[in-house]
Amino acid sequence: MTIVDTYPAFREFWAEAQHWPASEQVEGWASAYMAQWPELLEKQIACYAEDDVDWQQIARERVFPALGERLPAMELAHRNLLGVCAPAYAAARERLGFESDVIFVLYVGVGCGAGWASTYGQTPAVFLGLENIAEEGWTSPGVLSGLLAHEIGHLAHFHWRARRGLTNGAGPWWDLYEEGFAQRCEHVTLGAETWHMARGSGYAADWLDWCRENLSWLAAEYLRRVDAGEDIRPFFGSWFEIQGRKQCGYFLGHELAKRLEAGMGLQEIAVLEDIDGRVRLLLEKIAQAVSKG
Repeated sequence: MTIVDTYPAFREFWAEAQHWPASEQVEGWASAYMAQWPELLEKQIACYAEDDVDWQQIARERVFPALGERLPAMELAHRNLLGVCAPAYAAARERLGFESDVIFVLYVGVGCGAGWASTYGQTPAVFLGLENIAEEGWTSPGVLSGLLAHEIGHLAHFHWRARRGLTNGAGPWWDLYEEGFAQRCEHVTLGAETWHMARGSGYAADWLDWCRENLSWLAAEYLRRVDAGEDIRPFFGSWFEIQGRKQCGYFLGHELAKRLEAGMGLQEIAVLEDIDGRVRLLLEKIAQAVSKG
């Protein structure tokens, strides 16, 4: 396990840049701070390019104006992350049977996510965006442990599929399967239903109860949106919501994973094929069975 900690360099950059206009802050972020880690910079730019979105505009309008007020939360999250990365990694190795090197990258970015799984220098890596972590209010050791366990679950998923010669998918059915699998890994790794995404700022206090009570509706609504070609980001993105609640897709995906787990182990679930057909069929069953019940 390795930690790439870029936060001290950000603090040095921000000491000068905090009084600059937002456009100059964004330019300096890329040329002075983030240029020291070119692969990390490239990944963030690519994150927005995939959706044909101007990352600089998002940074100027949404991210950098809030960095000053979020600095204390970023400081706290950074300090706590340094203490929980190793235990979360050790728990995943023990309870998931995940055997791989992992790099944890701590940085202040342009809103690509509080946590996301990829590679860094060809090694499996978890990227931890302190700006998004602060925005979500996920600063305590317990919540950060959940976030880490979730992202390590993604790495385990990718690892097991690659070992079988299987590629990762794309699209709404894959998204639900992938996120549900990672959420199930979070709970297995930590030995409890932690639901890290529901424990931050801006989340309804009844998030879990509401999701349970509306499971059939969530399943039916997801099916409807996919069939209508509508955006599914309200189910997952932290900047979106559905029925006043954020990230309900993680609950829905977790319910799919639990039903699959009734007949197979996590590593078997990880290497499923025909994801589109399997997920759609199971989602239809959830929508029908729960609504009848």
